[in-house]
Amino acid sequence: MGLGGISIWQLVIILLIVVMLFGTKKLKTLGSDLGSAVKGFKDATASEKNEGQASGKEIPHDKS
Repeated sequence: MGLGGISIWQLVIILLIVVMLFGTKKLKTLGSDLGSAVKGFKDATASEKNEGQASGKEIPHDKS
């Protein structure tokens, strides 16, 4: 049994179908675009946090 009831063979078949549909070049581009978007988001949240500390304002945190 794999992740959530999905076996390794089912994951391999899904991966092969995705590669056949989109091709490896488009998947590489998609992966690099997603990585740069995540990096940009992290940088933006870090700079927002630093600006809040520099101005003396506290950024409210959700305590749920």
